[in-house]
Amino acid sequence: MTIKVLIGTLAASVLIVGCATRPAANGSTPAAPAPQSTAKVAAQPSTPGARIVKSRNGAFDGEIIGSIAPHSRFAKLQIGMTMREVSDLIGAADDMYRHETGKRWIPFYFGNDVQRIQTMYKGEGCLTFTGGNQFGGGSNELIRITAAPKGGCMGS
Repeated sequence: MTIKVLIGTLAASVLIVGCATRPAANGSTPAAPAPQSTAKVAAQPSTPGARIVKSRNGAFDGEIIGSIAPHSRFAKLQIGMTMREVSDLIGAADDMYRHETGKRWIPFYFGNDVQRIQTMYKGEGCLTFTGGNQFGGGSNELIRITAAPKGGCMGS
């Protein structure tokens, strides 16, 4: 049974490759695929108007949305800080919202961002943290700072 499956798979792959390289009906050969660029594409913010900022250890990119007032609590923060560091530095949040991301449903995905935690600070705005993996492990790192002194950033 296994040999029949292997032979069938091999025959199908030969057929696919043969069709892909077969000359067109008018006798010309199909154009070669365009070469892939090796240049890195700059990270694009997920939110319009956001600035991309490297985390403090340089491991990932975060976002800053809006203008942070120079003497506000948010001015002390850096992308990549843990939730505990933020809480120790600027105090506890006034409200918190947790939700799962689409990565939660990817089989065998063990990344740190299957959940998001968004905290609100009245008069400042919101902070978004990674929520860990599906087993509750991982760190809660700051990935987005939303400066919105008048509110309106929860759940976004």
